[in-house]
Amino acid sequence: MAPDLSTRLTADLKGTNIYLVGMMGTGKTTVGKQLAQQLGYRFLDTDELIEQAAGQPIPDIFAESGEAGFRALETQVLSQVSAYTRLVIATGGGIVIEQMNWSYLQYGVVVWLDVPVPELMNRLRGDRSRPLLQDTDLKDRLETLWQQRANRYRQADVQVQAVGGVGAIAAQVLEAIGAVVKSDRAGVREASP
Repeated sequence: MAPDLSTRLTADLKGTNIYLVGMMGTGKTTVGKQLAQQLGYRFLDTDELIEQAAGQPIPDIFAESGEAGFRALETQVLSQVSAYTRLVIATGGGIVIEQMNWSYLQYGVVVWLDVPVPELMNRLRGDRSRPLLQDTDLKDRLETLWQQRANRYRQADVQVQAVGGVGAIAAQVLEAIGAVVKSDRAGVREASP
């Protein structure tokens, strides 16, 4: 996206946060950093914030508190970051599951980075750092998670096929956000709940 278009989009967003959702391995963190730089926004990753709040890595949170404990921390972190403006926020893949989280997400532009399961398999093969992929068949687990989450991801304001280079994906996201903002200039959600 040309600098003048990025500048115009930043002005049109009026500080509205951008939330990146999608399965693990879709590039939310990498693309998010690029988007933040182009928009002059700050970048945050909810997984990093959860680890800071808990004082331990996510696998340890899962081991001690289970997925339910992790999801509670995730909602707490999301509630805190949603109070700020001018953020691009990479979320955990399962953040869309909890209905409460949508009460925070709805005040931003929600962007679904969509990647087909076979491509996710290529990206995540050998990654032992993700608790939901431990001790399971990768393909079966990704397909199960996809089936559980797909309808929630579809609630996003924007869907982008996140296949290709980071710059190209970021450009697609900015174009799609621009279209949403343009179609509803007066109706872009307020920046805070």
